[in-house]
Amino acid sequence: MKKRILAALATCALLLGLGMLAPAGAVAAPYCGIRWGSLPDSATGTSAAQVENLRSGRHTCFDRLVVDLEGDVSGYSVSYVERVSQLGSGRAVPLRGGADLAVLVDAPAYDARGRATYSPRTPSQAVDVTGYATFRQVAFTGSFEGQTLIGLGVRARLPMRAFVLDGPGDGSRLVVDVAHRW
Repeated sequence: MKKRILAALATCALLLGLGMLAPAGAVAAPYCGIRWGSLPDSATGTSAAQVENLRSGRHTCFDRLVVDLEGDVSGYSVSYVERVSQLGSGRAVPLRGGADLAVLVDAPAYDARGRATYSPRTPSQAVDVTGYATFRQVAFTGSFEGQTLIGLGVRARLPMRAFVLDGPGDGSRLVVDVAHRW
């Protein structure tokens, strides 16, 4: 009888201890506090802005792509796609990595006279992302009818976010962050 009571008490203590270690409904904390997802992110609006530059940065928890614009941009779309296709022609843009992000900015990379405001030396390698945790390739695919498309090859379909920042000066920046992991 004593053995049964001791066994029952030991079982209860074990279950109670496990409940304290991993309470029901417990969820692991998000990586670096990131609560973004991988669904498309966009904003609508028209602008007279022009793409001037692409640049990138490595951060502790994510890699960042920045599209510098002369003027205020309000329209953009960032989404994971099966493949990035050039505006106008529809030709596939090959990108390294396990997933492709299409970054569409409602602003041209040319001025009112049709002169390029941004023209990288090597469009398929518009930004050097060698050694980045998530980014594999940044390709400037060009502008067509007032829109500019950038192909971003990433390691895998990971959480991402996009937003616009003011400045510097009269310009603005479209920022695309992609987390290093879920």
